[in-house]
Amino acid sequence: MRIGHGYDVHKLTENRKLILGGVEIPFELGLLGHSDADVLVHAIMDSLLGAAALGDIGKLFPDTDSAYKGADSILLLKEVCRVLSDNGYKIVNIDSTLIAQKPKLKDYIYSMRENIASACNIDISAVSVKATTEEKLGFTGRLEGISAHAVCLID
Repeated sequence: MRIGHGYDVHKLTENRKLILGGVEIPFELGLLGHSDADVLVHAIMDSLLGAAALGDIGKLFPDTDSAYKGADSILLLKEVCRVLSDNGYKIVNIDSTLIAQKPKLKDYIYSMRENIASACNIDISAVSVKATTEEKLGFTGRLEGISAHAVCLID
């Protein structure tokens, strides 16, 4: 068994959609990035790749490659899972945390879990998504960005 950790952060900006866990969330700001900037899915992908010692999402999906401009991160997660499977690994579980002052995310958590579980071809009971604020502290507290942490266990 192997454990992996992933972290990602993206800046909040105007004129972008806010997509977290593959769910479009109504909000006046979105996340800036080469792809859809889904920090939750990016952290999960990095945790999975790290657990398997297969690098990170920048290695697999470089932001210098125009093929990934605006890419749907859920589709990229499916590719990460294919790579894991090709290397003989299966996902045991994923635990993740979103850090965002706003918007409130509790109403979207179940849909995020469904999307992630489906992309990874695992049961939803093996996917945890939590959300927290930083009590208006730091860059997330000032609404400058959103971050996410993820840990996973693979076998």
